[in-house]
Amino acid sequence: MNEIRADVVFPCLDEREALPWVLGRVPVGWRAIVVDNGSSDGSGELAAQLGASVVVEPRRGFGAAVHAGLEHASAPFVAVCDADGSLDPAELPALLEPLETGDADLVLGARRPERGAWPLHARLANAALAGALRLGFGVPVSDLGPMRAARTEALRGLGLRDRRSGYPLEMVLRAAESGWRIAELPVGYAPRVGRSKVTGTLKGTVTAVRDMAGHLASRAPRGRLADDGARRVPEGCLTIAVVAKECVPGRVKTRLSPPFSPEEAALVASLSLAATLDAVRSLPARRRLLFFDGDPGAVDTAGFDVLAQPAGDLDTRLGALCDAVDGPLLVLGMDTPQFTADDLASLFHDWAPDSRRGADAWLGLAHDGGFWAIAMARPDGRLIRGVPMSRPDTGSRQLERLRRAGLTVGLLPRLRDIDTAADAVAVAAVMGGTDLAAAVGRVLGAVERVP
Repeated sequence: MNEIRADVVFPCLDEREALPWVLGRVPVGWRAIVVDNGSSDGSGELAAQLGASVVVEPRRGFGAAVHAGLEHASAPFVAVCDADGSLDPAELPALLEPLETGDADLVLGARRPERGAWPLHARLANAALAGALRLGFGVPVSDLGPMRAARTEALRGLGLRDRRSGYPLEMVLRAAESGWRIAELPVGYAPRVGRSKVTGTLKGTVTAVRDMAGHLASRAPRGRLADDGARRVPEGCLTIAVVAKECVPGRVKTRLSPPFSPEEAALVASLSLAATLDAVRSLPARRRLLFFDGDPGAVDTAGFDVLAQPAGDLDTRLGALCDAVDGPLLVLGMDTPQFTADDLASLFHDWAPDSRRGADAWLGLAHDGGFWAIAMARPDGRLIRGVPMSRPDTGSRQLERLRRAGLTVGLLPRLRDIDTAADAVAVAAVMGGTDLAAAVGRVLGAVERVP
């Protein structure tokens, strides 16, 4: 058997007629992954007989099918190609070369259509979307066609969420926002085999344009700030997210030991989280999120939607959170349960509908050099990803990143994270009468005895 050089994902809905030619054109050293997206003509069974790896994705949508194939891919590189015979898989190796030489991170096939291959309405819509990318976001593309290639793990790391027709545009936008080098190479484009289900029909084209335009509208063009109208955020119109992890002894608050045992440190962590969630419940919010690492079964999540943290370093996870939320977002940690509504009053007042100031972001620095809160009127994962976390200069670096992006940044009061025993005592002193203060007192005997 030949070594698998790359995987190629074929999203497939009733393409039985085209599959023999398409799969017969797959280059040597490439594995064909056919994603059956609800075919009724036996496409999946035929693809398996022809030697393809078949994945069944019951959720309808181009993005759902491609992403299912991406999750199944295991080769270093992955490509996407239509299964309808309009694109020739034999051209795929040319797209791989810039990736292997390090000259590009995402390579797109710019279609060169034969007569009758590309309906005028679809071609005009594609040109308009590509133009918006070039002019508004500085992305040098002329076509948003489906043939494309990238490194497999890097593409997974973009965290693409669209499962409909907006998936191709979201991929390009996320890649550009992550600093990827995007290249285009010309590819042939022939009339498809069989009946078109998307851009070959006017209805399909309208749906695709709507899905893609939503991604453009949700992002401020690079180098521009949101206008004043977009920055006015009334009370109760922002999402508040608490970033937390499962409070397992030996895996949480390890710097509290000694004098705390691992079990006592985990108890302090769980009480800190509970107090933080209670405080957030008292704040006006459009939505409350618990961005959780682990099993939240032991946590009182009443009033919160639970969102699992993805894999990756903390900056990557926070960036993914920002990209997952539409509209103004306030992110809080679980380690500063002593914060009060007064600590956030400047933010809420500044983003009130009758305010004329309108900072683009707010940052709450911590005494250990990090930050305990970050808020953005227009959340953007680019502004967090790459900032080194858990360092004495994390807060200052994050502030610099926001300001370099041209944002006006307001500063919240500086607070103390619970990291060490001395921190726990200081916070407990502020939170007298709470379960957390009582737990710290029981372990240490008296606040005065802690150095």
